[in-house]
Amino acid sequence: MSETIHPLRIRDYRLIWLTRFLSVNATIAVVVIIGAQVYQYARTVEGMAPKEAAFLLGLLGLAQFIPFLLLTPVAGLLADRMDRRFVAAASTAIDLSIALTLALANTYGFLSLPLMFALAAAHGGARVFIGPSVSAIVPNVVPAAALPRAIAFSSIAWQSAAVIGPATAGFLLASDPALPYWYASVLLVIAIGTVLAIRPIAIPPKSDQHPIRQMAEGAQFVWRERFLLGCVTLDLFAVLLGGATAMLPAFAYDVLHVGDEGLGLLRGASGLGAALVALWLSFAPLRRNVGAKMLWGVAVYGFGTLVFGLSTSFPLSLAMLALLGAADQVSVFIRSTLVQLNTPDDKRGRVSSISGLAISASNELGEMRAGMAAALLGPIWAVALGGAGAIVVTAIWTVVFPELRRAKTFAPQYRHKEQDP
Repeated sequence: MSETIHPLRIRDYRLIWLTRFLSVNATIAVVVIIGAQVYQYARTVEGMAPKEAAFLLGLLGLAQFIPFLLLTPVAGLLADRMDRRFVAAASTAIDLSIALTLALANTYGFLSLPLMFALAAAHGGARVFIGPSVSAIVPNVVPAAALPRAIAFSSIAWQSAAVIGPATAGFLLASDPALPYWYASVLLVIAIGTVLAIRPIAIPPKSDQHPIRQMAEGAQFVWRERFLLGCVTLDLFAVLLGGATAMLPAFAYDVLHVGDEGLGLLRGASGLGAALVALWLSFAPLRRNVGAKMLWGVAVYGFGTLVFGLSTSFPLSLAMLALLGAADQVSVFIRSTLVQLNTPDDKRGRVSSISGLAISASNELGEMRAGMAAALLGPIWAVALGGAGAIVVTAIWTVVFPELRRAKTFAPQYRHKEQDP
């Protein structure tokens, strides 16, 4: 296979791309609408004040994170020891059952806060499996030389879905609260078909190590390689302090007063900025000074979050969300490429699951942090101070992990040193 082949010319990569687009489109739509309905239910049915309802949004993030945390070691091991297509299909089927349950709950009037929290937790458990399994397939079907471009195109799938899903769901919600979930259900059915259509991929040889030891091995690999550790933890702590996404219902309904449709546009704005950057990177992938650009991306993300939190203008808020999405995409693209190219294939599923855990921790625990701060300070200062904190974290990581800023290219930054079992 030619090293210069374009990823989209590879059949299995096209199926991976379509699977990612469909599943992200559906699951983000579901997550956004659950958040909106939790906030609206708390405000209108339970009679909570905005600060109390915003705190529930933080708890919703925590509900998704706990199963993700508990199941991450198992997910990584399964991605390295089972057919990754079946792992992804099974987790997508769980998300399908969640979407169908919510559609029926809205149609027949049995929606409640406990049900929404339980299904959000189930989604957190399902999501932990699909990320490592699908991500780990890409290096198996795409040549290493084409991997940066493949990751950029995968980001287009993710980010374009992150625009279309919430925007569509917001407009559907304004028409009928069950429609967003029926929409997601149709997409998830198709996604199961596309992932199962990928050709079988060789499973790495079984290890004689105990499964617990195999799970720990992935964490040990990341821990002892400072470069990987810096990449993973940078996103963890920077986005942990961001948390703008979780507070979007509060901004849409009580700060900017733009309703369901405005919520969909707010949630899609960051995806639009990220999608445009991903499109640009797919044609002109970054090749030089990648470490410094990753750090700058996180710093700009923090700046955009800070300004968004203080904004009372809907156009400015949309612009800042697009900016932080674009900056985050630069960071995500570089970090994802570095992690994939610096990890052996037999550990790629486990390392991807650890990276996914860091992303989930930063997102869901960031939502919890924002919810707690909003309960004390209100959503505006909860988001603004979090953005300032992300800038501070970037400065600290620049000093603590100098390997990051010194990374000039995507070439491996070290030689793997395998330890004896």
